[in-house]
Amino acid sequence: MAEVAVPRVAVAYRWTMDLGLTVLGCATPYPSADTPCSGYLVSHGDTRVWMDAGTGTLGPLQRHTRLEDLDAIWISHLHADHSADLLTAYYALLFADVERSPVPLYGPPGIADRLAGFLTNGPVRSPVERAFAVTELHDGHEAEVGSLRLTTAAVEHGLPAFAVRIEAEGRSLTYSGDTAPCASLEALARDTDLLLCEAESAVRAQDAVHHTPEDAGATAAAAGAGRLVVTHVGRFLTMEEAVARAAERYAGPVDPAVPGTTVRAG
Repeated sequence: MAEVAVPRVAVAYRWTMDLGLTVLGCATPYPSADTPCSGYLVSHGDTRVWMDAGTGTLGPLQRHTRLEDLDAIWISHLHADHSADLLTAYYALLFADVERSPVPLYGPPGIADRLAGFLTNGPVRSPVERAFAVTELHDGHEAEVGSLRLTTAAVEHGLPAFAVRIEAEGRSLTYSGDTAPCASLEALARDTDLLLCEAESAVRAQDAVHHTPEDAGATAAAAGAGRLVVTHVGRFLTMEEAVARAAERYAGPVDPAVPGTTVRAG
């Protein structure tokens, strides 16, 4: 059978100069029927950063931008619900219709070998670095990506894990990644316009590696955040419960992360 060339469909993307956060997914620890795992698109002007690449987020990402147009990918930690779609992005970048140089990838130490460990199918290591230009994160790491400034802080999740503050033109948003409440997250989020904070745990564990909703509210209050968006809510909570519980500890606006929506910092 002759191979038939299938043309790509052109999609018009609307770009603004606001610092925007688009929710691609927020489910944990696995996607639901209509909600992928953790993933977000941060945008400012024509700068685009895919922030966490959890299971199922590559699809909705393409409603808002093309892989060709990404300026960087930033990964908080290497649990699958935050990073698994890097595997399918690898195939898109090297073996499909995406034509571009390697995408800058900021992630925890060992991320390239972790990906190669899954992708390698023989004696020769998969060429992860042909798809991704890897930079390993560390506490205090800073990067300029297009019009965005990214500052990373190590947080407490039982493995190498990071939060990030993203700034542009005097506006800022801070993403907790996955973490227990910790001083480093509060410091990173000081006076941020928008705090995107996980609230996975229904009850605080003795050796916590996540926020409860109350913790998320308390972190937002302690940091002096202008707005709190609650995300990564666990399976034993509803989003409505999580928002209400977070609001008990934080007097500012509290919103749920809703896949497909975009919120603005400031």
